[in-house]
Amino acid sequence: MRDMLPLLEKTNFPAIRRAKMHTLQVNLGYLCNQTCFHCHVNAGPNRKELMSESTIQELISLMEVAKIKTLDLTGGAPEMNPHFKMLVKAARALDVHVIDRCNLTILEEDGYAWLAEFLAEQQVEVAASLPCYLADNVDAQRGDGVFQSSISGIQRLNALGYGLEGSDLKLNLVFNPQGTSLPPAQEALEADYKKELLARYHIHFNHLFTITNQPIQRFGSTLVSKGQFEGYMQLLKDNFLADNVAGVMCRTLISVDWLGYVYDCDFNQMLDLPAPIQGEKKLHITQLITQANLKQTLQEGLEGQPITIMDHCYACTAGQGSSCGGAL
Repeated sequence: MRDMLPLLEKTNFPAIRRAKMHTLQVNLGYLCNQTCFHCHVNAGPNRKELMSESTIQELISLMEVAKIKTLDLTGGAPEMNPHFKMLVKAARALDVHVIDRCNLTILEEDGYAWLAEFLAEQQVEVAASLPCYLADNVDAQRGDGVFQSSISGIQRLNALGYGLEGSDLKLNLVFNPQGTSLPPAQEALEADYKKELLARYHIHFNHLFTITNQPIQRFGSTLVSKGQFEGYMQLLKDNFLADNVAGVMCRTLISVDWLGYVYDCDFNQMLDLPAPIQGEKKLHITQLITQANLKQTLQEGLEGQPITIMDHCYACTAGQGSSCGGAL
């Protein structure tokens, strides 16, 4: 969403460089069965962008070359990509840990009855959006009926062993605020979630991840239209903690868009801010696995490479910090 760049580009955010990479985060497309208020991807049922089979084959080669430990799949609803199964099976065959960022309601959609069992069979970790344990709050943010469908999805996963004590099948829930506030303390909120969901729906899960809303795409546009953008950015800056910088997720992953181009993180991807690896302006994964100097840098883990920064980076470092794995 390049029309937001003038609002974000003049930054005094501290320069950061990469640590050793171990995670490949892949956006399999913007198609989704939901249209959520907070979505930083602007995904929805009418989006046509989906990663092709040929690009997925290149991803598989990249995992081998870079000795990737974790494949983090996102979207849209990543499961709606027709090559989702193929990619997951290939990753697991390479002994790569797979995370599926699932919106839960996809488990209840027509045509996806296979999904829960497939995830369990492949021992895929599920990170599932559930921004509250109260129906009204979830439906206000994600659409009418989403809460009940999400609860049904979790119960289906629990029945397969997900989130249960002693099980290897991990189910983590994801919280994000309703609007222009920072998430509450993650540990205390996790305790509340576990207590309320168990009492109300006999639901189990492993951990709760709290994630700060990013001032980009659909949420950013809403802030601008309501005259709240500057105030929200000031909130993020006022709560900046330098200690969080070392733990930001962009230091240990690369993000790949549905066309196969390389970014520092999913948020930079949405702003079309490519990763400046070896000074290249815009890299495709084909270059990373075929161009000798880039392939060597990739195999060395990209350590020391610069990361593109702008004001939206404050969202990852404000308060308790925020990453795809929750608070820092």
